[in-house]
Amino acid sequence: MLDLLQKNMRNLIILSFPLLFSCSLENKSKNTYSNTQDSQEIHAIKTMLKKQQDCWNNGDIEGFMQGYWNSEKLVFTSLKYKPAYGWKETLRRYKEGYPSKESMGELIFDLLDLEHTSNTTATLKGKWELNRKDDYPNGIFWLNINKFDDNWLITKDSTISL
Repeated sequence: MLDLLQKNMRNLIILSFPLLFSCSLENKSKNTYSNTQDSQEIHAIKTMLKKQQDCWNNGDIEGFMQGYWNSEKLVFTSLKYKPAYGWKETLRRYKEGYPSKESMGELIFDLLDLEHTSNTTATLKGKWELNRKDDYPNGIFWLNINKFDDNWLITKDSTISL
């Protein structure tokens, strides 16, 4: 009886190797392709955010806004204000809150978690800080980012001050 059990177990193990090996290879090839594509898309997203940061630090709010989806469906939320709906309203609010280059200060982003969730979507959690002459406001933000044609744009921005 013990010999029969050992023989059956050995056969089961031998038969399972090809199955396990094929699954392992399939996952490796898919992950390699996905990681290559993700890294290119993540680089494109980081480039968009770097352009936003550069525009902000040059006092160019309109240039900064080029990283946002120019649509009435854009959503910007914060704890201080009611949600802003639309690109124009978000631009108005930025201009109202930061009327000069001095009030804008130097923007620093710290990207904590950037996830490329599909070919056309990504999510991002990060920290922000403004270095200004008399203060250093900072906080956390969460972004929904979508790809339109070849451009990654922010479609929802939720920002809080700490």
